Amino acid sequence: MSKFNHVCVIDDDPIYTYLTDKVMKMVDFSNHIEFFKDGEDALNSLKPRLRSGRNVPEIIFLDLNMPIIDGWQFLDEIVKVNYKKKVIIYVVTSSIDPADTKRAESYSIVDKYVVKPITPEMLEELFADMNKN
Repeated sequence: MSKFNHVCVIDDDPIYTYLTDKVMKMVDFSNHIEFFKDGEDALNSLKPRLRSGRNVPEIIFLDLNMPIIDGWQFLDEIVKVNYKKKVIIYVVTSSIDPADTKRAESYSIVDKYVVKPITPEMLEELFADMNKN
């Protein structure tokens, strides 16, 4: 399994982000893991980078339920950005509501809808999917 250079996790739950960091390091998932505690912080940091194509994460793991700007609002804003470089977005949430799954699928920039937690097996499956494409 090869690793990614830069991934981003947008989630307000400190326990979840702590465990995600541990799991990603355990499977040597990425050289750099960047965390944001809400959609607003993420948008403020990522929008200019997406426009310039510099220091752009290869994958964004996005929670839906967050304060200030939630995952849906993040998606609504990020689709307006003229990307210089493709970014894979995974919605990672505790919601098992089929309406949320369907709504996430309506965004062409969302590659997958994943129910928490992120596991080593899920990350390995993600690598396998990436290598197929």
